[in-house]
Order: sequence, then C-alpha cells, then structure tokens
Amino acid sequence: MTVESKIEVSEAAQLAAAKHKARIGTLLSLTLLALLALMWLVLAFSTNSFWTYNNVSNLLRQGAMTAILAIGETFVIITAGIDLSVGAVVGFTSVIIAWLLTHGFSISIAIIITLAVGLAIGVFHAFGITRLGLPPFIMTLATLTALRGVGLLITNGATISITNDQFTGFSRGRLSRRTESFLDGGGGCSSRLYILHQSRFGRYLFAVGSNMEATRLSGVNTTRMIYIAYILSALCAAFVGILLAARIGIGNATQAEGWELQAIASSVIGGTSLFGAIGSVHGPLLGSFILTTINNGANLLNVNAVLAACHHRCPHHRYRSILTDCDAKKR
Repeated sequence: MTVESKIEVSEAAQLAAAKHKARIGTLLSLTLLALLALMWLVLAFSTNSFWTYNNVSNLLRQGAMTAILAIGETFVIITAGIDLSVGAVVGFTSVIIAWLLTHGFSISIAIIITLAVGLAIGVFHAFGITRLGLPPFIMTLATLTALRGVGLLITNGATISITNDQFTGFSRGRLSRRTESFLDGGGGCSSRLYILHQSRFGRYLFAVGSNMEATRLSGVNTTRMIYIAYILSALCAAFVGILLAARIGIGNATQAEGWELQAIASSVIGGTSLFGAIGSVHGPLLGSFILTTINNGANLLNVNAVLAACHHRCPHHRYRSILTDCDAKKR
C-alpha cells in the first residue's frame, strides 16, 4: 500500500469516527430533551402549582443561572481540569457589586469592575495551575474557601442591601420577571456554542484535553488555552453573581453554596467527560434544566405532601383553611 493510500485510509477513518461521535452526541441530546419534557409532563399532572406563572418563571431563572455556570465549567473540564470555586465566585461577586453600588458607583462601572474581578480570579487559577504546578482540584478548592472568607470580612458577616432601584429593576421588571435570565443564558449559549465548536480555539481546547503534550509539540500554546478556559469559567460565575444580586437585591458571601456541584453535575449529565476532550454547550444546558426541574419538583411534592397530611390529620383545624387558601392562590 502506498503512502497516499495510507493517508486516504486514515482520513476516511477519522471522518467516520467524527460522524459516529456526532451521531452519539445528537442521540444523547434528544434523549435528554425527551427526559426533560417527560419530567415536566409528570410534574404538571402530579402537582397543581408546577405549571403556574410564578413557578415556571423561577424554574427558568434558576435553570438559566445553573446553565451559565455549567457551560463555563465545561470549558475547564474539556481541558481535563476542574473548577470548584464557581459557587464561591458567585457569592463573592454579589458582594463586590453590592458594595460598589452602595458606595455611589454607577451600574455600568460596577458591572465592569465585578467582571474584572472574575477575570482576575480566572487568571489566578490558571497561574497556579500552569506556573506553580498545582492540581486544579487543590487550586480551585483553596480559592473556594478563601473567597468565602474574604467576602465575610468585607461584609463583617452581614449582608449588603442594594437600594439602587434601576439595578434591582433589571430582575424585577415586567420583562425580567418573565424570563430575563433565561434569555441572557440563551444568548450566552449561542456565543459559547460558536466558540467551542466552530472556532480554532475550540479545536485547540479539545486537543489540550486529549493530549496536552502532543498538542504542545504541535505548536499550540497550551498555557494560553488553559488561561482562557479558567478565565471563561470565572467570568461566567461573575456574571451569575451579578444576576443573582439583581434578582434578590443583596450581596452575601455565603450565597450559591453547592452551586459548583450542580454546575459540574449538569455538565457531566450533558455528556462532558471528566477525563477531558469531550463536551458540548447544549448538553450542559439541558443537564442544568433537568437538575433544576428535579429540585423544583421535589420541593413542590414535599409541600403538597405536608399540606395533605395536615388536612388529613386535622380536617377541622386551621390547617384546613391554610390548604384551602393555598389552593385558591394557585388557581
């Protein structure tokens, strides 16, 4: 067999492998979408309050914030790394923007500074991993603890109330009350979809996660790729911190505890491999809404079960009126 024939066979094999991988990814996405639709149908028939305006709005908002974190986390996981600090970054940046707004900074300046803080955190992570040789797990776990502590020092263990009506109105206005976070997450997903799957950076990122040394010998600046991945993850977390502060109107360093685990779980449910080199944008998006639906449904079912138990045990007691009032409000 000639050299040209071997090259043609190799290219054909690579093309076939790529098509097979694409089919598997499409099948996984359709499966997750069907699972999400099934869960929504089951909850709609098993509870009276799932398909209400307020509950759907809360579901979309929370799912969008988790999706933004999960997609940012996916960039890191594709490089065979991990970022355990995203939940702490959300809480810390909510404190930063609340402090800036209460000290007279304009909304635009406060948002820019807060995003710059997120960028600095991502640079710090990448520096520790690439220059100091620290494992990503240890580096980001240390940052998680440190940011919580620094945030509590800034606030003296209290919360910072945001009195800027224009800022909080972004989340509480008529348009925002519907799906503002969901729309923001959708727009962000579109740009990240292009970055990850249609750009040279995305191809380099997958190569780094597959074999970093081979990628480096091929002429790719692997250090820069790791910097960009961790910066994107921290920027996504800082953006969620801004959304959360606008939504609830306070800055608190202890907010978003455990969100890093939800982000990682959403990414993995969406098909991202913890060993690197495998991941997408739409997968974590669907995974985040599946997790959010599970949490939302569990809360609704627990509330219904408690009210039903009170109604059964005390049919003539005040709990009966509570149940009646709740049912009336749901309608």
